[in-house]
Amino acid sequence: MLVLTGARVYTPLEVVEPATLIIDRGRIASLRAGRSPRGEDLKGHIVAPGFVDLHVHGYAGYDATSGEPDLLLSLARVLARHGVTAFIPATVTGPHEVLLRAAKAIAEAIKAQGESPDGARILGLELEGPYINPERKGAQNADFIRAPDWDEFLEYWDAARGKIRTITLAPELPGALEFIERASRLGMVVSLGHTNASYEEAKAAIAAGATRATHLFNAMPPLHHRAPGVVAACLESPQVVVELVWDLVHVAPPMLRLAWRLAGSLRTALITDAIAAGGLPDGCYTLGGLAVEVKEGVPRLENGVLAGSTLTMDQAVRNAVAVGVPLREALIMASLAPARACGEPSLGILRPGSQADFVVLDPEELVLKRVYLGGRRLL
Repeated sequence: MLVLTGARVYTPLEVVEPATLIIDRGRIASLRAGRSPRGEDLKGHIVAPGFVDLHVHGYAGYDATSGEPDLLLSLARVLARHGVTAFIPATVTGPHEVLLRAAKAIAEAIKAQGESPDGARILGLELEGPYINPERKGAQNADFIRAPDWDEFLEYWDAARGKIRTITLAPELPGALEFIERASRLGMVVSLGHTNASYEEAKAAIAAGATRATHLFNAMPPLHHRAPGVVAACLESPQVVVELVWDLVHVAPPMLRLAWRLAGSLRTALITDAIAAGGLPDGCYTLGGLAVEVKEGVPRLENGVLAGSTLTMDQAVRNAVAVGVPLREALIMASLAPARACGEPSLGILRPGSQADFVVLDPEELVLKRVYLGGRRLL
């Protein structure tokens, strides 16, 4: 049993200060106001749920599309150093064989983690593509973009042993609506992205079962007052969670604030969209077979297109606060909102019965001090 007392605890829906947190057998046993005469005193610190990154391609040299289970496990460990206690690794568009290996690797990595992972929980795989619009490919390899193919997808599903949690696709493509309906019936999250969809096409996709917007604003038509498009369709739909890359590069701060105010904290998920070059020095790297140059921490293709980010989730929280989002709301967007968006009710919240996955932060600079997973200290 672990007892922590005296901290300011963000559940994150409410703030309890001072609070006493009791952890037993990997779960929150009790959270109450007041101090306890026993346990470790964390006065002067913030305790919040561990961060959940819904969309990350890699970090520190580890690539989610590698097809290597050991690299996914290493990625899980390195992400935990930045407060991530659960995540969904995302592939990029690639050949069938590459995506098939990535699907097999996710199943093996999740099995290897078991009940007591030593890094962030791997929740499943996201296929970002290959069923996207080549006109909005962003940093995806155009050589392997293709129309939705349900039979091909089922090969990935079987290889992953049902551990594909999310697929990003363009709803305007031939066969996309039927694909969305089928994927939704499997219990998957369908996310709209890399798309030229009109407002009407996006709303049809949402009616068919889509519930997420992949890195809102990026790789989709801009918001326009006479052509509202997919951005407006997603922002106004209460069942859709919008992802935002909060690195202050992908989206300008005023637009980040606008999207957050329109969607609200429980429908806004902070994501990193980080690639394997994250945490490494500036230089030349690759993403899905494309050359990427990282300069001053920003990765771009040779044509200047952004190629993911080098962002971490703890920095995303700090960035959100820096541009005017209250800390409680930023923590909701980094934990509870993404956990709910991927169907994980015991994650992203501190209440009796939930997983004891949480972080300890310095209240002034929001610097990460500790990370706990299932009540075990990882950092």
